[in-house]
Amino acid sequence: MRLFKSGLIGVALLLLGNISSIAGETYRVDPAHSMVTFTVRHMVIAKVTGRFTDFSGTIYFDEKDISRSWAKGSIKVASIDTDNEKRDDHLRSADFFDAAKYPEITFATKKIVKKGEDLVAVGDLTIKGVTKEVEIPFKVLGVITDPMGNKRLGLEASLTINRQDFGVNWNRTLDSGGVVVSNTVHIQLNVEAIQVKE
Repeated sequence: MRLFKSGLIGVALLLLGNISSIAGETYRVDPAHSMVTFTVRHMVIAKVTGRFTDFSGTIYFDEKDISRSWAKGSIKVASIDTDNEKRDDHLRSADFFDAAKYPEITFATKKIVKKGEDLVAVGDLTIKGVTKEVEIPFKVLGVITDPMGNKRLGLEASLTINRQDFGVNWNRTLDSGGVVVSNTVHIQLNVEAIQVKE
């Protein structure tokens, strides 16, 4: 009986070892080396680019089985920055994001899928209290160990949304045709994340 129990323990430890060797790793977004930017067309003829400076996120990355990976993150709406204080205050107002009532933009994956050679994060994006499922194509730029012994993961992703879908509705029509602010918003994510050590 003792030998049998010892054998079971050995098998269990072996299985646990194998699970550990194939398990993914958890990373936290490093805001000092990451950027969340967006671009909209202004008065039809030009583009304005802005960014959010206060954000956080967690990524579980399984290199051997990407479908097991996941990510979640949040952005503080009040941190919007387009290098124009008056415009930023307007964007924080109820005309646009209503930062006082809806202080965060959030995203959480439902699944990671491959479409041809591309990786896509499918998940729920919530802006101004409205949640929509979106698909975010992304690339894994690599995993490295920095000089301080920290493991780092690099990702880049982009998506295009219609702000009207999320209740960000303010606009004005131009006499010459078109509108002041386009409904189409291009979002770019450049992410560097640090492994969470056990």
